[in-house]
Amino acid sequence: MSEPAGRSYLRFEMASGRQSRRLRREAEARAVTPSRRPPARRRGSPPRAPAPPPVRSRTARGRQASPKVLAAVAAALVLIGVAVGLAVVLSRGSSSSTSVPKRGSLANALPGGVEANRLFRGIDQRGNVLGSPSAGVTMVEYIDLQCPFCREFETQALPTLVNRYVRPGKLRIEARPIAFIGPDSERGRLAALAAAKQNRMFNFAQLLYDNQGAENTGWLDNPMITAAAASIPGLDVPRLLSDRNASGVADQARELDLQARADRVSKTPTILVGKTGERGRLVALASPTDLHALARAIARASTGG
Repeated sequence: MSEPAGRSYLRFEMASGRQSRRLRREAEARAVTPSRRPPARRRGSPPRAPAPPPVRSRTARGRQASPKVLAAVAAALVLIGVAVGLAVVLSRGSSSSTSVPKRGSLANALPGGVEANRLFRGIDQRGNVLGSPSAGVTMVEYIDLQCPFCREFETQALPTLVNRYVRPGKLRIEARPIAFIGPDSERGRLAALAAAKQNRMFNFAQLLYDNQGAENTGWLDNPMITAAAASIPGLDVPRLLSDRNASGVADQARELDLQARADRVSKTPTILVGKTGERGRLVALASPTDLHALARAIARASTGG
C-alpha cells in the first residue's frame, strides 16, 4: 500500500518509559552544549594555519645552579681579589722605592734642565746668594715661585744679568723667596731653601720657573719638587726632600717674611739694587723684562751714586 505524498517523518520504535526519559535527557544535553567540531571550511577559502605548539610554562623558581658550582665560583673570585690586592701593594712599594733617585742628573731632566745647568755652571752659589762675595753691587730679589711675572723676569731678564754682570764678578744676587700667592708658594719656597743648603737654589728655582703652571692649581706638588731636584746634577735628592721639613728651613722662611715686611714688599718681583753691604734702592720696572732700568741701577750703585 503506497504512502501518501507529502512531508515524510522518520519512524522510531516505541521505547519503555525509562529508556524514553534517558533518551530525552541526552537529547536536551546535546541541544544545550555546542558542538566542538570546527566549522567546515568554505570552498575557495585559504587553508587554516596549524595551531602553534603549546607553550611550556616556567616554574616560579627557575633553573638552579649546583651548590658545588657556586662554591667554586666564589673561591675563584676570592683568589682574584687577593691577587689584585697584592699587585697594588707591590706596585706601590716598588714605585715609592724607585721614584726618588739618590742623585740628580740631566738624564730624563725636566725641560730647561740643560739650560739651567749651563747658566749657573762655574758660578759661586752660597745658600741663597749667587756670585762672588767680593762683587761691588748686590741685587736683592723678592720672588714667588708661582708668580707669572717672576717667571718672565727669571727666564728672560736674569740670564742676561748673570752673563753680563754676575759671571764677570760685578754683581751678586740674593734671592728671597716668599709665599705671596698661596699654599703652593710655601711648598715651593721650603724646597728652594732646602736646595740652598746644597748651594743649588738658583738651579732649582730656574727649573720651577721653566715648568711653571697656573697659580694655585696644585702644579707645585711633591712630584714636581722631586722631578726638579732630580734634574740638578749631583744634588742629593732624598736630603732635599728631608731638609724642606727641617726646623732650620722653617726659621729661615720666617726670617725672609720679616725682611719682606721691613722692605715693604707688596708685589713680586720686587728688586732692590745697591752697593754691597748697604741697603739697596727699589728699582721701578716698566715690565718684568726691563733690563734698561736694571742696568741703570747697577751702574749707579757701582759708582756709589
